[in-house]
Amino acid sequence: MQLLGLYILSAWTSFLGKADNFFLPCPLKQLTGYDCPGCGFQRSLLALLKGDFKDSLSLYPPTVPILFTIVIALCANYGFKNRSNGLIRILYMITGSIILVNYIFKIYSGRLV
Repeated sequence: MQLLGLYILSAWTSFLGKADNFFLPCPLKQLTGYDCPGCGFQRSLLALLKGDFKDSLSLYPPTVPILFTIVIALCANYGFKNRSNGLIRILYMITGSIILVNYIFKIYSGRLV
């Protein structure tokens, strides 16, 4: 059993080491040369999967709120059905606000390009 766990851990670290080769390019950045509000999410998610929370937060701060919103929305949708619509809307508004504030900060701090 320990051998299987070691094999899975080895495969996981190998996958994470090469995952950045498969990132999707941002179409908005390719067309305009400017970052979109979601630029940095893939690298931030990869850093979070590697266990580097500080690097993940510096690459794209809304990553954790986005993941939190997705998990809570899926659980609420399948667990509580129609009674969770208000909660899901509130989470979407909070997460959207965090993304907007991050993008505005990125624009004004000069890290847009």
